[in-house]
Amino acid sequence: MWALSSSSSAAPPSAGPETVEEHQNEGSKIRTLISILRKFIGVTDLASVRFSLPSQLLEPTPNLEYWNYLDCPNAFVAIGTADDPVDRMLEVLRFWFTKDLKYAKGKPCKPYNSCLGEFFRCNWETEDDAPKIDTTALRKRGSPPGSSSSSTKSARLSVPNGLGSGDARASSTVSISQSSTNPTKPVRISYLTEQTSHHPPVSAFYISCPEKGIHAKGFDQITAKFTGTSIKVMPGEHNLGIFITVERRNHETYQLTHPAAHLGGFFRGALSVSVGDMAYITCPETKLKAILHYYDDGWLGRSTNKVEGIIFHYDPEKDDKQNIKDVPEEEVLVRLGGPWKEKIVFTLGPKPLNSHPPEDQITIIDLAPLTVAPKVLPPPELQLPNESLQLWGEVTKAILAKQYSRATAVKQELEEYQRQKARERDRAGEKWKPVFFEQATDKAGKPSLSEKGRELLNRAQKGDWSLEGIVP
Repeated sequence: MWALSSSSSAAPPSAGPETVEEHQNEGSKIRTLISILRKFIGVTDLASVRFSLPSQLLEPTPNLEYWNYLDCPNAFVAIGTADDPVDRMLEVLRFWFTKDLKYAKGKPCKPYNSCLGEFFRCNWETEDDAPKIDTTALRKRGSPPGSSSSSTKSARLSVPNGLGSGDARASSTVSISQSSTNPTKPVRISYLTEQTSHHPPVSAFYISCPEKGIHAKGFDQITAKFTGTSIKVMPGEHNLGIFITVERRNHETYQLTHPAAHLGGFFRGALSVSVGDMAYITCPETKLKAILHYYDDGWLGRSTNKVEGIIFHYDPEKDDKQNIKDVPEEEVLVRLGGPWKEKIVFTLGPKPLNSHPPEDQITIIDLAPLTVAPKVLPPPELQLPNESLQLWGEVTKAILAKQYSRATAVKQELEEYQRQKARERDRAGEKWKPVFFEQATDKAGKPSLSEKGRELLNRAQKGDWSLEGIVP
């Protein structure tokens, strides 16, 4: 989340000395990082500044591999399953709370900066086992789950390989459960991302799941500012969020905007990510909007990691409600909230969430039992030199071997080669053009695949990693 991206072009690095060096502890790493960041207090955008972090401060992972939203791919393929528009918005929200599982469950880290023309591709093989969301009968009845009108006692289910736990109630009221009598089959999701711009640093991505009739796309770009106590990370001007299109629902499209985040804990010696901002999910076709309000600091400055939100009908031509308080209570269809790193619950209707007893609050997602899903990667022999894992392979090997001087030297060689290629393009008057996407940036925030990008994803869907005939 706090990756300070830069971009350029690179060639394979040369080898260096094979010495093993002393590994820095976390406290030493943080002190080193602070000493570097102090030089940039007051700089408007750290992401646009050229500076190189020592290799011992880096996570041995390429930026393009690390930044993806498919930590729980079964939440993604479940979007669009429900027949009711409100339930489909709940499916999108469930995906939203899983997309950054790596940050909720892990520690902050700094991947490698991306290079112009660098790309990453992979598949996920996931079960179509996300618990079903169906609240239509309950909303028609107008009674809360767990009330005296419900004839079935609520029970807690553990969903295998799924999305935490959910409340299972009578099918005539609400169903958030998985049928054990219907075995699931794996669903394949294909992913492609390419660093498309150097100034500003921008990457485009495309997520494809033809079997479920769903795709997503967008531009990743951040701006970052060091305040002296924390780093504030915000979406850049070309990052207008994730655009998810449900093809089987008349191509209804959801725009999910990113909130600002803070990387703090420098002086406590334990880095942590907190969010204290607004996020929005809109769907013009269903005229439904979700507002999410994240709360950062609580009592005595301690991070609460809480979020509250609502779903309501809005006018796409006059989208003027930006805060929860702007929405009249009687227009609220769903309320939700909880600690976004743990468990989120929701209730139907306009009443405040805390006015409902716990037994009437329905769990939409429980992050506690979840882990980040593994990727299916192309075989090394079928990867090109500018694919992320190949491009940064020697740096990764050196860091894992704790050969930090060698890693830094190889990294600097890559960076200098990037600058050299940029100078050559400038002298020749050449404008950079992405390979797999039609445009480097876009004011609407929606990248379009090139013919080569479409063919790459088509092959990936078949498990074919060959790039013959696509890229020389």
